Amino acid sequence: MDSYEAKVHSAFGGKAPDVKDPKVLAWLIRRNGLEMTHLSRGSHIGSVFSAAEIIAVLYSCVLKVDPANPRWPERDRMILSKGHAGSAVYSALAESGFFPVEELKEHYANGSRLSGHVSHKGVPGVEVSTGALGHGLAIGAGMALGGRMDGQTWRTCVVLGDGECDEGEVWESALQAAQFGLDRLIAVVDYNHMQSLDFVENTLRLEPFEAKWRDFGWNALSCDGHDTEALRKAFQWAWDGAGSGRPSVILAHTVKGKGVSFMENNILWHYRTPQGEEYEAALKELEAQRP
Repeated sequence: MDSYEAKVHSAFGGKAPDVKDPKVLAWLIRRNGLEMTHLSRGSHIGSVFSAAEIIAVLYSCVLKVDPANPRWPERDRMILSKGHAGSAVYSALAESGFFPVEELKEHYANGSRLSGHVSHKGVPGVEVSTGALGHGLAIGAGMALGGRMDGQTWRTCVVLGDGECDEGEVWESALQAAQFGLDRLIAVVDYNHMQSLDFVENTLRLEPFEAKWRDFGWNALSCDGHDTEALRKAFQWAWDGAGSGRPSVILAHTVKGKGVSFMENNILWHYRTPQGEEYEAALKELEAQRP
């Protein structure tokens, strides 16, 4: 029987995938995410698929990190505030060399260090455990402020979900970040327009979303969250904002379940687990999309 890694990488014909190519890494995040949630009977695959390009661009060409030295003092800090999409980060870390890809098969298993919501406990490359929504931006703002007080030049990036922007703590943190002029803090919102059991619009409207962030004292930019080049340029825009005295936010417009036709914009796939014919159909669609 093939190993987990061999099964996932089989589409590359025995060659090592180029994880410095964000399109390749995004595909691997989706392929691993499908396999991990299938094996564990876990959930949140729709959220993993919507965030795939965001996470891929961060780890392939944006973040200053070192897999051989995960606690490198000069590393950029990345916080996945929407911790339920943890398998996307686990996948990116494993494919980037932080720990063996083979370990991904243990995701969400009893006793595994790869918990369902992202955990830093024993997992190299994860800064903090998240999952209780709304906390990530507060943590990131604290890190950014602490780094500045220590005279450090590393950057802090927080990936949020749009649904968690219903949380008051997000906006309290946004105000604090602007008050302290944390211009080495970047927030990225996975704006897939869905949350948990319904569309954001039907739950608590966020629009005019970009204008709100600006009114809270942030630089704000919207982009296509599945266009890796648009995302790369957006991150460059955000990094160029260092020195502006304002934190920056990227509103990355995405599609929940992106990459598998019957999952796209289907609220069932926030919690549903891919099994049987649905797993096979999703796998067939992803295999056809390998870059």
